[in-house]
Amino acid sequence: MKISRRNLMKIGMAAGAALSIPSVLQAQTTAAGARTVRMVKAADLRVFDPVVETSNITIDHSLAIYDTLFSLDSKFVPQPQMVKKWGVSEDKKTYTFELRDGLNWHDGTPVTAADCVASIRRWVQVPGGQLLMERAKDISKKDDKTFTIALKEPLGLLIDLLATNTGQPLFMMREKDASRPATEQVTANIGSGPFRFNEALAKPGSSFTYDRNEKYMPRKEPSDGLAGGKIVKVDRVIWDNIGDTQTAFAALQAGEIDYVEQPPVDLYSVIETDPNLALQVLDKTGWVMCLRMNCLQKPFDNVKARQAMLHLIDQEAILSAVSPNANYAHTVTSLFGNGTPYSNDENTGWFKKGGDPEKAKQLLKESGYAGEKVVILQPTSIAWISDAAQLLAATLRKIGVDAELAPSDWGGVAARRSNKGPVENGGWSIFITSDSGYSLTDPAGSVFLSANGDKGWYGWPKNDEYEALRTKWADVGTSEERKALAREMQRVWWDFAGEVYLGQTLRPIARRKALSGLIEMPGGFIPMWNMEKA
Repeated sequence: MKISRRNLMKIGMAAGAALSIPSVLQAQTTAAGARTVRMVKAADLRVFDPVVETSNITIDHSLAIYDTLFSLDSKFVPQPQMVKKWGVSEDKKTYTFELRDGLNWHDGTPVTAADCVASIRRWVQVPGGQLLMERAKDISKKDDKTFTIALKEPLGLLIDLLATNTGQPLFMMREKDASRPATEQVTANIGSGPFRFNEALAKPGSSFTYDRNEKYMPRKEPSDGLAGGKIVKVDRVIWDNIGDTQTAFAALQAGEIDYVEQPPVDLYSVIETDPNLALQVLDKTGWVMCLRMNCLQKPFDNVKARQAMLHLIDQEAILSAVSPNANYAHTVTSLFGNGTPYSNDENTGWFKKGGDPEKAKQLLKESGYAGEKVVILQPTSIAWISDAAQLLAATLRKIGVDAELAPSDWGGVAARRSNKGPVENGGWSIFITSDSGYSLTDPAGSVFLSANGDKGWYGWPKNDEYEALRTKWADVGTSEERKALAREMQRVWWDFAGEVYLGQTLRPIARRKALSGLIEMPGGFIPMWNMEKA
C-alpha cells in the first residue's frame, strides 16, 4: 500500500508524541494484561451525579456503578433490569413494581423499595423526569421489595421514561443519597451496579479506576443492547485523562491504552491502516452538533438575536472544520435529525448554503443589540468543539458582534454553563455541544428538546406553545399522529430558535483490536460490561 506524504507526516507526529508521553502515564502503565482496560474518555470526569449533570462522561460513570429499573434492548424495547415483575391497574393509573432478588449496594446493604422511591422522587425534579412529575399522584413503597407509582391520568410512556437512554437516564441510588436535593451533588459513588468505583485510586484530573463488582448478580438473559445480563469480563477499567489528543493517540499506538473515545479526525486514515487499531461507530444514528444560547441574558433573551444565529450559521463550513471526512459529516435542518421517523422539512427556509450573514446582521440590529460582549465557552480538551467555537467567534466578529472565547477544559464548561447570570458575573452567552440523533426521537425525554425556561436544560429557552405540543407527545397513539405533531413542533421551534444546529456527524471511537465486545447502542453512552481484552 502506498503511504501519502500527508499520512507519513501524521505518523511522524504521532511517533514524536509517543516520545513525549507524560511520565505519570508511563509510571501508571503496568503489565496488567488482559484483565485491565485503559480508556481515554472525551472529557474529564468532574461531576459524579447524573441528576446534577447530563454530560456523557457522568452518564458513563453512572452506567458503571449504578443500575436501572428497566433498560432498552437492541430494538429499543424496555426490558426489566432491577425489576423482577410489574403490573398496571385496569384504569392504567397505578403501576406496581417488585424488585428481583440479589440486589445489593456496594457497601453490602440490600437494595430496597425505599431506595427506589427516593431515587425516582429526586429524578422527577429535573428535566429528564419532569413529565412523570406532572402526571404522578404518588410514588411510595408497599414493602421492602415493592413500590407503586400512582398517576393522576394514564401515561402510556411510563415504562419508556423509566428505561430512557436519552438526556437524564434514571439510576437507582441509596435512599440516604437520593434524599439530597436535586441541586446538590451526590459524591458517595456507592451504587449496586456491575462496577465499583475505586475511591482509593481516584486521582481527579489524572485517572479514575473501576473494579469489577464480584458480588453483582446479573440477569440470566443474554446481553442485548443495554438490557439482559451485565457480564463484566475484565477485572479493572482505568480512565486516563490525557487532554492532548496527539499524546492519547500515540499511547494507543504504543499499546499503553486500549481505547480513545474521540480520536482526531485527521488521523482516521492512519488508524484504518494500522494493523493493531480499529475505528468503530458505536452510535450509528450520529450526533447533531448544536449551539446553545443563554436565553435569560442579553443579547439572546431577544428572539431576533437567536434567529440571527439560525441564519448566520454556515453548516458546511463548520463541518469542514470539525469533520473534514465527508463520509462522517452531513448538514441537518430537521429538529429531529437526519433519517429518523420524525425528520421533516417544516419551516426550514432559513437554511442557506454558506449561511446568510446579511440577514443575520439585520435581525441582530432589529433585536436591539448594543455591543454586548458575547462569551463563547471553548473546551480546549475537545478538539471539534474548540475548533467550532473559534470559527463561530470569527464569524460573529465579521457581523459586528463583540465575541470572546472563554477557554477551559470540558469540566470547566460543565461547571460554568449552570450559571444563569450575565457574563460579567461569570455567566456565558453560547456553548457548543451535541446530542445523539436517537435522542431526538424522544422529545418527551430529551433535555435538548425542552423549552420550559429556567426549569429546563442549560440555555433555558421558553415557549409555551411549543411546550404544549411537546406535552402531547406522551399521549399520541400512532406513528402517523406523532409525525404530524413533530411537524408542528418543528414549525414553532425554528420560529423561536431554542437552539441552533451546526451539522450532524458520525463519531467513531478508536481501539486496539485486542479490545472487543463494546456495546453498540444509540444515545452516545458507553457501558463497560461485555467488553473483553485478548
